[in-house]
Amino acid sequence: MKKQKSNLQTQVLRWRWKFYSIVHSKTFCIIFMAAIFTIILATPAFASTATPGTETVWTKARAIMQDVYNQIILISTIAAVVTAAVALLLMNFSKNSRTVDESRSWLKRIVISWAILNGLGFIMAYITPFFAGGTWSDS
Repeated sequence: MKKQKSNLQTQVLRWRWKFYSIVHSKTFCIIFMAAIFTIILATPAFASTATPGTETVWTKARAIMQDVYNQIILISTIAAVVTAAVALLLMNFSKNSRTVDESRSWLKRIVISWAILNGLGFIMAYITPFFAGGTWSDS
């Protein structure tokens, strides 16, 4: 006949199993994270040592941002023209003075926002080259 384990012994065995599983999972996690960080931090960065004529991360990012900005300007110009046309039509053909006043205010907002968007492009294209490298340069 087999000897049955006491309740205290089974609780101790369960506690040991839980403890070992927690310790082993934490140990595995720490070893895994250390290996991943070692691989990530040991990888050299080649972006700063690019040869002339090749594309770096920064030149590619600049090209992407210019393309995105050009698309935003294109879409905003079309939207500004369409909404300004609607505002002008409402202003000219409406008999209600409240509608005329609201159309004028919307037309002002449209023109101001369109001017700000195009002004940002002007600043980026024509003014920032004067401050290349953090100092004033006559170019």
